[in-house]
Amino acid sequence: MTLTPAMITVDTTDATALADWWVARTGGEVTQQNDGWFVVVQLPSGLMMGFQKVDDPTPGKNRVHLDFTAGEDLDAEAAALYEVGATLVGDRSEGNFRWLTLADPDGNQFCIAGSH
Repeated sequence: MTLTPAMITVDTTDATALADWWVARTGGEVTQQNDGWFVVVQLPSGLMMGFQKVDDPTPGKNRVHLDFTAGEDLDAEAAALYEVGATLVGDRSEGNFRWLTLADPDGNQFCIAGSH
């Protein structure tokens, strides 16, 4: 048996708004909207992100998070994300590898790292 990742689903109080935020960050496209309670975004990589409206999202740090490659200028990518509502959770490095942990406008954590 082999499992293939197909969709990462995020709980939120506003599925449409958070999906739109991620579309603008990833170059994805909204492919399904179900009366605002579940929105599907198709990413250019083939993976999908789902945004599910819930009354009470789980508090605290999310146990699953997204990792993104930010390209050549990690700090410039981070600055662009801050301008549209992301917040810095941590600036980390190990050896020559550096990554930033950020949170989207709903507080869901994700990481961005340089391409090297």
